[in-house]
Amino acid sequence: MNERIKKITNDISLFWKSRTKTQKGTMIGSVVAVILLAAILTYFFTKTEFVPLYSDVSPSEIGRIKETLDAQGVPNEIAAGGTSISVPAGQVDALLVQLAAEGFPQSGMIDYSFFSQNAGFGMTDNEFNVLKLASMQTELANLIKGVKGIKDAQVMITLPEESVFLSQSNDAASAAIILNTEPGYQFTESQITSLYNLVSKSIPNLSTENITIRNQYLEYFDMAQANNGVGGTSVTDQMTIKKTIERDLQRQVQTMLGTLMGQDKVVVSVTTDIDFKQENREENLVQPVDEENMAGIEISAQRISETFTGNNPVAGGTPQAEDATDNFTNYVEGSTANGDYERTEDMINSEVNRIRKEIVESPYKIRDIGIQVMVEPPNPEDTASMPAGVQGDIEQILATIIRTSIDKEEVGELTEDQLQEKIVVSVQAFNGKSAATAETTSTIPWWMYVVVGILLAAIILLVIFFVRSRRKDEEEQIILEEQREELKIDDINDEKETEATLRRKQLEKMAKDKPEDFAKLLRTWIAED
Repeated sequence: MNERIKKITNDISLFWKSRTKTQKGTMIGSVVAVILLAAILTYFFTKTEFVPLYSDVSPSEIGRIKETLDAQGVPNEIAAGGTSISVPAGQVDALLVQLAAEGFPQSGMIDYSFFSQNAGFGMTDNEFNVLKLASMQTELANLIKGVKGIKDAQVMITLPEESVFLSQSNDAASAAIILNTEPGYQFTESQITSLYNLVSKSIPNLSTENITIRNQYLEYFDMAQANNGVGGTSVTDQMTIKKTIERDLQRQVQTMLGTLMGQDKVVVSVTTDIDFKQENREENLVQPVDEENMAGIEISAQRISETFTGNNPVAGGTPQAEDATDNFTNYVEGSTANGDYERTEDMINSEVNRIRKEIVESPYKIRDIGIQVMVEPPNPEDTASMPAGVQGDIEQILATIIRTSIDKEEVGELTEDQLQEKIVVSVQAFNGKSAATAETTSTIPWWMYVVVGILLAAIILLVIFFVRSRRKDEEEQIILEEQREELKIDDINDEKETEATLRRKQLEKMAKDKPEDFAKLLRTWIAED
């Protein structure tokens, strides 16, 4: 064993001494780099990743949680000014369930579960009312915290005192709410209105006028702001709608003309005039059931028919003078002449269609549109290179878009002259067009290139050193072979076999295999001599 160790040591020593200084430095550097890389990988793969277990908790609560974790031997870290505690990522879920079973975190707030856990006969009415109010505040705060953009909420409710006298009027309830909103989050008007309705419907006898809501920056959320616009839309919304309409029309025209001429050869600008007046009206219409005959449905009819045959008096007498002072005349209907009398009367009650309409007009209408288009010809240097009829086709397309977009009830049908006044098509070269340069932004950090470059350089150096050492070994091997060829030694096996050599070989074999017999033979030979 010792000889084998010595041999290995000698071989290593000879190998090391046969290397050059550059090769020795490369080997040592490679070993150090491999050790450092293994150490770095071991550090990162064995590093414990801490994630927050509880955040935004009071320092006293964090202290109780830390004491519990330390007693269980769980590693933990406290951060965020003592309001957050972190534990290893693999133990978060198990610790959340375990601490929840132990009652952590104890927020100190009273909810409806308090009554089921502490119900008893020793509670007075005043104590019950106080606990009931506290639980209502807690439950309402939990509801508000479920709204997007709200991190936390504090609710203070004031309820009127109930009186046993019916003559005394009860006061209305009120609520004050402070929201802890996410930084930069903007609430829409519908969200603010929904928040007011949520609070109002959660508390009895609480109207939206008695609710005050603000955030941690002392900014009030007033529900009245949701209806401060014209026709139910604020000025900001009106501008947004106007820009949206213009943008959609511009994109539509740009896409159509870009497909025809090329995307970089068309520039479109659209301006609109929007009417945001909203109209609510009611119409009570009466229409016949049969519009052709202008008749309705007969629901009842009465027909009277009278006939008379005999001597009817004939009209006669002296008419009264115009200047007479008497109040009557002697004019008598009929005389002694014979005649027939017949009378027919029909009374029909018909039902017609009675239509009642409550119409709410659209909150915005397009009263006017102006479209300006600049087109670059195929040859920018020659405006006459524009194909014949293309400009007319563009104007016809724009006229169709304007005719179908403008409100016809407000403006009416547009004539060709009116449409031409709203369309401008200019054919000219785009002198201010900048060449599109595609900037390629690398997503790989610069230090990655440095590391890759260093690794490539190290690999190239190792290859060079390996090739050189191999060439050197080959040269040394060739020199040794040449020296071996020069020193030729006769092989002892080339001697001729004789009787003496055979006996000598037999004696050597006997001495090796049977040393005792060989010793006896020697003694015999010595005694004979």
